Amino acid sequence: MGESSSKKNKPVIGITLGDVNGIGPEVIIKSLEDNRILKQFTPVIYGSAKVISFYRKQLDKENFNYQQISSIDKIFHKKVNVLNVWDEAVEITPGQANEIGGKYAVLSLQSAVQDLKEGKIDAITTAPLSKDLVQSDDFKFPGHTEYLTQEAGENDSLMFLVHDTLRVGVVTGHIPLKQVSEKVTKEKIVFKLQKMIKSLQKDFGIKKPRIAVLGLNPHAGENGLLGDEEEKVILPAINELKAGHHIVAGPFPADGFFGMQTYKQYDGVLTMYHDQGLIPFKTLAFEEGINYTAGLPFVRTSPDHGTAFAIAGKNEADETSFRNALYLANDIIRQRNENQCESADEK
Repeated sequence: MGESSSKKNKPVIGITLGDVNGIGPEVIIKSLEDNRILKQFTPVIYGSAKVISFYRKQLDKENFNYQQISSIDKIFHKKVNVLNVWDEAVEITPGQANEIGGKYAVLSLQSAVQDLKEGKIDAITTAPLSKDLVQSDDFKFPGHTEYLTQEAGENDSLMFLVHDTLRVGVVTGHIPLKQVSEKVTKEKIVFKLQKMIKSLQKDFGIKKPRIAVLGLNPHAGENGLLGDEEEKVILPAINELKAGHHIVAGPFPADGFFGMQTYKQYDGVLTMYHDQGLIPFKTLAFEEGINYTAGLPFVRTSPDHGTAFAIAGKNEADETSFRNALYLANDIIRQRNENQCESADEK
């Protein structure tokens, strides 16, 4: 990984277009049209000025200004940059799911990640893509998280959903529900807990985080009556972290935990599978929540919504989640730099 550019200027955040037929371009433009955002960081949209121009006109955002660049080395600070990853005109059909949207979503992502790995930008915020439309011989990943984990040279990462003080992680992500039980192992839970604790310390500045762990089965197994994963797998993982002097509690029954707002007592919540974590999170924080890929050497955030083809191009998309994702990326960059400065001072 290259040297962070934010040590010389304000942080530079790369933005991927996502599916050009989804709401990605719309929420990007709406997030960046307020120039006050430029006082915090410099945004670089990886894609095509032709796509941005199409949506600027479609959304009647003619006052949205940007600078076109051909490479990250020609960046304009204090301005919105559009890096032309491709020059050809793309047939844009808002609301239609097709392979064109998938193809250019991957090109945008790959270009941004290359600059991220080389340290030319400090973070990326990714607009939504359609997981099935991006599949090809060159891209065989269930989603952004798995691709970025591989590009970072890591074996695994943590999908971390964030909104203010609500932070929810998942042990298993984009896999079929029937595979969840076999994938929930003590080793994997320990790994995810370690990633969560380190991220809360390094990225969120919480020195002694409090973590809650949910059970897998209804009522957390009801003392073995409804399943034994809690006793045989989850509790031993919790005890291992406790032995390392970390504050980890559980396993809690998932329904009551959120229903009784117990989550407010903890800095992070580890859930066992995708929907167990994302359904309550999106219920509590939809249109404002952020998906953060924790445990990687670089920073990646995204909104907690998808391509929303049904409203694409209609000027109906809410940009709050995407804007929050940009600000979280900026906050994490600054927190990491502050940690590095403190470590250097201690030496």
